[in-house]
Amino acid sequence: MAELMGPRLYSCCNCRNQVALHDDVISKAFQGRNGRAFLFSHAMNVVVGPKEDRQLMTGLHTVADVYCNDCREVLGWKYERAYEETQKYKEGKFILEKSKIVKENW
Repeated sequence: MAELMGPRLYSCCNCRNQVALHDDVISKAFQGRNGRAFLFSHAMNVVVGPKEDRQLMTGLHTVADVYCNDCREVLGWKYERAYEETQKYKEGKFILEKSKIVKENW
């Protein structure tokens, strides 16, 4: 008999705090500070830091670093504002770096 599994999740690599649902992945084709990153529509159990303007590969954005709520590990950032029209779809979404998260319930 197969065991019932919960939703597929991503957790903080440092403390295993659950931070995102696999169903909320929009794209796996993003670049973070330390390599590949995923774009998520939502994140949970995170703290959003102060907003700042950053020049990223796709132009100027207002972003805020995202930290694990439990251990304060920097996991990525939240897009607060995109200045270029073609980048507006990122507003309110989260980048979580692949090296900072681990799969759970897969």
